[in-house]
Amino acid sequence: MKRLSVFILGLCLLPVAWAGDVPGLVVKQSPHSAAETLDRLENVLKKKGIGIVTRWNHAEKAAGVDIPLRDTELLLFGNPALGSHMFTSQQTAGIDLPMKALAWKDADGQVWLGYNDPQYIADRHGISNRSEIIAKMQGALDKLSDAAIAR
Repeated sequence: MKRLSVFILGLCLLPVAWAGDVPGLVVKQSPHSAAETLDRLENVLKKKGIGIVTRWNHAEKAAGVDIPLRDTELLLFGNPALGSHMFTSQQTAGIDLPMKALAWKDADGQVWLGYNDPQYIADRHGISNRSEIIAKMQGALDKLSDAAIAR
């Protein structure tokens, strides 16, 4: 029993699950810095006419209150021509839209780009009548994020 308790305690002390294990989060490895990854994503979004809401540098904000944090930046962006269809099905989807992309450097120095899968957002809000819109959003996000992490 004592060994089991030590094992369970050890599991509790493990780092938070790798981002790829976060339900609904699409994660891609980036060869660029977190800032450059989001710069590249922002540029491709603008070229496609997708609106940029804001960019938030978590590491910079944390440093401002003396909390060390590896590079971590968030970009909020949206395309009302797609996202608004989610609201007409279930307005609560507005808590998850506009879309967000997070770029971060992990403890090993690897940079990742992640965003919520639109299907996950739909499932979360009980949206079952927008499969065509969800597929369009997923396809666009896949292509846009691939462009951001391309060498």
